[in-house]
Amino acid sequence: MQFHEFGFVAPLLEGLDAMGFEQATPVQEQAIPFILDKKDVLACAQTGTGKTAAFLLPVLNRLTEEPHEGIDTLILEPTRELAVQVDQQLEGFSYFTPVSSIAVYGGRDGQSMEQEKRALKGGADIIVATPGRLIAHLNLGYVDLSTIKCLILDEADRMLDMGFIHDIRGIIEKLPRNRQNLLFSATMPPKIRTLSKQIMNKPEEISIAISKPAEKIIQGVYKVEDAVKIPLVINLLKDKKRLKRVLIFASTKKSVKDLAISLERKGLEAGDIHSDLDQNEREKRLQSFKNGTLPIIVATDVLARGIDIKGIDVVINFDVPNDAEDYVHRIGRTARASASGVALTFVNRRDRHRFKRIEDMMGMKVHHLPIPPELKELAEEEASKKPQKNRDNRRGGRSGGQSRRRKSSKR
Repeated sequence: MQFHEFGFVAPLLEGLDAMGFEQATPVQEQAIPFILDKKDVLACAQTGTGKTAAFLLPVLNRLTEEPHEGIDTLILEPTRELAVQVDQQLEGFSYFTPVSSIAVYGGRDGQSMEQEKRALKGGADIIVATPGRLIAHLNLGYVDLSTIKCLILDEADRMLDMGFIHDIRGIIEKLPRNRQNLLFSATMPPKIRTLSKQIMNKPEEISIAISKPAEKIIQGVYKVEDAVKIPLVINLLKDKKRLKRVLIFASTKKSVKDLAISLERKGLEAGDIHSDLDQNEREKRLQSFKNGTLPIIVATDVLARGIDIKGIDVVINFDVPNDAEDYVHRIGRTARASASGVALTFVNRRDRHRFKRIEDMMGMKVHHLPIPPELKELAEEEASKKPQKNRDNRRGGRSGGQSRRRKSSKR
């Protein structure tokens, strides 16, 4: 379905044309007509399917046709990165329309708080906000949410996982009862169903490709122990000048930092992104990655849903994600916009069962890849080592107990 078939106003179509948007994705094709009809929508679609445009375009169309006094639409996002991403898309789509908007999120200087305050008091048409930052403004008493016609909860499952449910409820209590509600989520666990029943009015339900990786992602697995992981990354990336963008996910900040340092020591240009960095530095590195001046980014899961950059050649899971959904979100950073891509996962001994659950969820076996010859001896040596707890148990109760205490002290 072409975007002009939705009957959008001319200024919005002009913005779509300028951005090169022609063909609607399945979630857009299903959701946009319902939203234009001012119905509540409960949509489940995996990352990278075009959810953001699915809710932004009909809202912009209505606001262009029916100008509104005060804040009209509130979009809640779980992270700063997602708030920025949605705000950037909003800026592009609305370029030829009279609609005003602002992103409201923390991690910046006091000047940004004052800028947000002016926009909130002035009644910008669309507010894209993280719950905590919006609550901070609400507590100061100058935000009027009584004019809102549309509430959008984006990545709702992640917001609940991050513990925002009380903030969300507090915000909803300040909204008019008579409003349109749009809830977009990558998964549909019971807690999302419960929330939807509490805040939505007979929603139209949409489900698109739940928890399935894009078909054009070539997936592979390396069975290696932790000591082999960094040498393997270096081996895979050295002399690969054709790779323009490589995104590596690790589960801890320490792993992210250690890997980035190791890559740089080997002459590979890499940057790390994690929660210890301030927002400006994170955005600077992301922009360098986006424009191609920084070819490798090593990140924690803060980016799993927040990055929307075309042309990522390879995604590497340095560690197996905690659950199957996170795996799909991570590897979904590649093969976007109908492109192809490669996703590689390093699986150590203790994570094999976890990765088996991921394969079961996807309904497929991921191809196991051979270890490069240069690393085969190291990999075999590490694989032959028995798990630490087995060695401790053989030494007797006292030694085993001491080992457990040492492990717990590191957590």
